[in-house]
Amino acid sequence: MKVEIGCIFAPENLSMPLVYITRRERFNAAHKLWNEEWSEEKNMQVFGKCANQNWHGHNYDLFVTVKGQPHPETGCVIDLKDLSKILKDAVIDKLDHRNLNLDVPFMKGKMSSTENLAVAIWGEIKTKIESEGCQLHSVRLHETENNFAEYFGEE
Repeated sequence: MKVEIGCIFAPENLSMPLVYITRRERFNAAHKLWNEEWSEEKNMQVFGKCANQNWHGHNYDLFVTVKGQPHPETGCVIDLKDLSKILKDAVIDKLDHRNLNLDVPFMKGKMSSTENLAVAIWGEIKTKIESEGCQLHSVRLHETENNFAEYFGEE
């Protein structure tokens, strides 16, 4: 017998505790920050080495936080195996060891900044997470150990 682990996120359950749980995934990707409307000089001035004509790469850390009430039978907000599969199928497999500017359909026509990538990842996973009965709370994307972007959806 399989027990569903998903959370119960409904107004009538507001007396239950709201819990946030985060899953970390990692991927490596290359990109270049470049505005075609600008001169090479301006691109280099604004983006520096991120505008390198030969691209550059990062070892990204992705943190996805979902929220909901723990299921009364399991005590879990979401089955973390299911969350991991969503992230792997919708994001990691599409980004890992890829060029964000050239190889990733959901980044076509977008500047490949960490900020834009975090927003695009949100768009790729939001409905999939909601189908598990939880709400997507945030997407936090670390480009380096010092720089990250965090997106909470449209406010």
